[in-house]
This record gives sequence, C-alpha cells and structure tokens, in this order.
Amino acid sequence: MYERSLLATLKARVAEPRRFIQVIVGPRQVGKTTLLTQLTDALSETETATYARQSKTLVVSISADAVSTSGIGWLDQVWEDTRTKLRLTGCDEALLCVDEVQKVARWSESVKKNWDLDTKEHRPIKVILSGSSRLLIQDGLTESLTGRFESHYLGHWSYNEMAEAFGLSPEQYAWFGGYPGAVGLIDDEPRFKSYVTAAIIETSLNRDIFLMTKIDKPALLRNVFELGTAYSGQILSLTKMLGQLQDAGNTTTLARYLHLLDQAGLLAGLQAASSRPVAARASSPKYQTHNMALYSASRSDLFASTRANSPAWGRVVESAVGAHLIAQTRMMLNTSLEYWREGEKEVDFVVRQGDTMVGLEVKSVPGSSHVQGLTAFEKRFPQARTLLVGGAALSWEDFLRTDLPHLLAAMS
Repeated sequence: MYERSLLATLKARVAEPRRFIQVIVGPRQVGKTTLLTQLTDALSETETATYARQSKTLVVSISADAVSTSGIGWLDQVWEDTRTKLRLTGCDEALLCVDEVQKVARWSESVKKNWDLDTKEHRPIKVILSGSSRLLIQDGLTESLTGRFESHYLGHWSYNEMAEAFGLSPEQYAWFGGYPGAVGLIDDEPRFKSYVTAAIIETSLNRDIFLMTKIDKPALLRNVFELGTAYSGQILSLTKMLGQLQDAGNTTTLARYLHLLDQAGLLAGLQAASSRPVAARASSPKYQTHNMALYSASRSDLFASTRANSPAWGRVVESAVGAHLIAQTRMMLNTSLEYWREGEKEVDFVVRQGDTMVGLEVKSVPGSSHVQGLTAFEKRFPQARTLLVGGAALSWEDFLRTDLPHLLAAMS
C-alpha cells in the first residue's frame, strides 16, 4: 500500500516521549483514515518485534464519523476505557486515535480535560486526532488546546503521488485530479463523475458544512460552489456572482460561504496581490478548485473532447496548476497563494512566503512567450521573481512534478 510522507512524521512523533497531541486535518477522501490504519499496523508489527522485551503499545483506534449527535460523554468514555485497558494489559503506553473528532459535540473540552488529567497523573497515553473540517478543528484547538498540540495538514494527492501509486499521466491528473478512491473509475467517466459527486462533493457539503455549521441559505452555498467551480481559474466579483445566482444574498454572506468551502477543501477564492492589505481584501476573488476531480465532475464534457479543445484545455491546465499550488502552499508556513491584475495586465498566480514573492503565468501551449502580465508585474514589484509555466524552460507537466519549497529556494 502506498505510504504518504506524513506517515513517517507520525511514526517519529509516536516514538517520542509523550509531549503533544498530534492533530491531522485535511479534506475528505485524501487518506486520513488509511494513514491512521497504516500507523497502527506499523505499531502492531513493532509490538511483535519487541514482545520479548515486554515493551508494548496499546493501540485504540475509533471513528466518530457515525456519532455526530454524541455529547461530551462519548469521548470521555472512550478515554476511560483506554485507561482501563492499559492497566489490564500491562502495556507500557497507549496510543488513542480518534478519527473525525469534530463530529463529537464539545470535543475540545473533553480532550483538554482528559489530556490534562493524564498529564497530572503521569499516565502514558498518547493521542492522535483527525478531522475533515479544518475550520471546526482549528476552532476547537485555539479555544481549548493551545500549547498542547501539533497540527499536520494532509492535503490532496500530488501528481507525483498519483503517478507513483497509480501510473497517471500529467494529462489524466489535470482532468481527473488526485482522489485515490476515484482513480479506478477514470475509464468510465459517467461513473467517475457520479462517484465524485456523491462520495466527495455531497458528503463534504452535507456532513462537513451543513451539519456542523449554521448555514442560513444552504441553497446559496451550494450555488456558490457550483458556480465557483465552473469558473475555476477565472476572476469574478462577488457582486457579479450574485447576479448569476438563483438565491439572493449579499457579498458578506458569499464571502463567508466561500471561506467555508475553502476550509472544507473544495473551492478557494484567491485574493489579489497588493502592498495594501485593505485593497487585497476588497478585490474580486479568483476562483480555484482544490482538486480537478471536482471541476471535471461538474462538467458534461469528457476528457477526450476537452483535450482536443485548445481553449478549454488551457483552462484545465491553469486550474490544475492552481490546485497544485493550493495543496503545496497549505502545507507551508507563512505562505499564501494570490493572483495579480492591474487593468488588462494579469498574472495567474502569486506565491508569497515572507519577503519572497513569485509571480507565475501559466501557458498550456509549448513555446508560448506571451509575458506582458509578467513584465508589468515585475515593474510593479521590482523585488519579485517571475516564472513562465509552460514556456520553453519549464513545461506545465514538469511544474506539476515540482516541489514548491525547493522551487522557491532555487529562485531566492
């Protein structure tokens, strides 16, 4: 089974003395549960190897995905059962893994109480929590667990991962995206689209947003997702977006719904790069899907016909590069993804990391040299670097293989 890089990090954290709660956040269907299973299986193998030394770890792994109405008592009971089993088995320590923890009402209060009690009584219970709703997890962590946790973001699968695990080509990845559970269906596109819609889009909306957050106009949020996904890679003001939506609202409501969709790993609204934060916040968002499977599932056209349509394929390539950048920047500290536009001049994406600023223009046609936007961007931000993705030096296919931190280091 393919192992994502975060697994090695978690193994190292679990091997350390009890210090922090480990928290894994990320969208649905990216492998959080599989990651926990791989970790617990690895610990079971270690137990067998070290049994003669009587050094064993009790592993308790449980999911809260089906207990969304449970109160704080459910998690308290799970924790107490773990303590009891630890005493009965005589193991040296325990590892408690709770998947989809945000489904438990007041989960952060329970975690804080039980973690602090174990700390006070020197009880060797290590804890890993995971959840699909990044917004709800983060709220709970900042409200109750400050100083007690380390957070890890498990994002959508990169092209390198999908190519190594499943043999996808860059063109297939640009259209079908990076959901491992859906990759076996790409030869049957109607079935692929149906699976992505039901298992990912609808589940994320209904269980990670509607069920867990107060939404006054659920139809409007759904329309924001559908329209924003259709416009992935394009700039559209919230005011103009309102004019295309069936359910009336206001720009503040749209901005909030767009933020929720972003935190659920579905759709982002990129801000314009500016030296003035107020101007950036007031800019029209550039819509960007987090995973190209969401884009292709929402369209009636198929891979072959889109690939043969140069303008349509160009939009797919730009969105695929944007999805790659979102996945990369979400795992980097002090890094943001934006775009830039002044008048008719535009740069597709701008990556900021501290004082480093890189403008990227995406061209799907090999040898393209249309760089007017990059030239204007360089004049506006003299200290910035620029990169033409799809030019003679770096194809878009090679860019999807590129590790962004290494790229930024090479350009600094």
